[in-house]
Amino acid sequence: MIVRFGYVSMSVIVENASPSKTMTATHFQKIPDREAAIRKLERIAEQNLHNTLRLLKHNRAHDIHMYRFSSKLIPLLTHDILRTWDPFPTLKPAFKAVGDYVKEHKMRVSFHPDHFTVFSTPREEVLKNSIYDLEQHVNMLEAMELDARAKCNIHIGGTYGNKEESLQRFLKQFGALPTRIKQRMTLENDDKTFTSRETLTACEACNVPMVLDIHHHWVNDGGDDMTALWPSIVQTWKEEEIPPKIHVSSPKNEKNPRSHADFVEVTFLLAFLRAIAPSTERLDVMIEAKKKDEALFKLMSDLEGMEGVETLDQSTIRIG
Repeated sequence: MIVRFGYVSMSVIVENASPSKTMTATHFQKIPDREAAIRKLERIAEQNLHNTLRLLKHNRAHDIHMYRFSSKLIPLLTHDILRTWDPFPTLKPAFKAVGDYVKEHKMRVSFHPDHFTVFSTPREEVLKNSIYDLEQHVNMLEAMELDARAKCNIHIGGTYGNKEESLQRFLKQFGALPTRIKQRMTLENDDKTFTSRETLTACEACNVPMVLDIHHHWVNDGGDDMTALWPSIVQTWKEEEIPPKIHVSSPKNEKNPRSHADFVEVTFLLAFLRAIAPSTERLDVMIEAKKKDEALFKLMSDLEGMEGVETLDQSTIRIG
């Protein structure tokens, strides 16, 4: 099994390259000239996209083939005070430059909208905001001219006192999304509410791929063995042109097991990879550790020389 590792949004190695520079709504509203304030937002967004391109070049230099974009590339993009603002004509060249680089170097990229994007919600306003948030994420991917292999990953959401009703509400509300959004979606199990098995059920019902988070499963397993679930999870990717993807992180400590540690503890991850290797040809692994790309490099170093592990490049191994 060939395994590629990627990381999330920020580099702790490349200096002054944040792709998430922002402006608060309060500061925006204090600028007396609204058009001038909008121009400032667009300049910040251009800087974020420039820094994203810098990070992609850093990734290529280190053979990192997968990367998660920051959802904050455009400050205040989904805020109520800017619902009439369309930044994409101005930002088109910057987005296209990012997309061109991704395509030229065959990188796997994605977004992970935040936890306020919830489709199990009983509240109409929350649902409307969730739909709008996904629309804007898809708009960014389309501005990069990337096809549906570039995904957006979300959780099912809260249970609101009745998990089964919430799941059915999710299936109905998620199912009503436009095709241009649904074709880019993946669903992930979470660490408090919907387990791996429950998320798999939703993925099968919605015909979308599942991203297994093995840390979340560890703290919220629902009594299931994730290795036993894996063949069914792989099946949710059968219509995709990209390998299955999982998320990995390690607990911060015993008192705070849900929070992410700075680095990835290699033993737990490697045990899972060895268990699924005989039945899986390719796998992409998104590292969600606090130390970002540094955690990736440390993990590769930790894996070096381990039995049954062959290093293929600076972010890729073969198991088996």
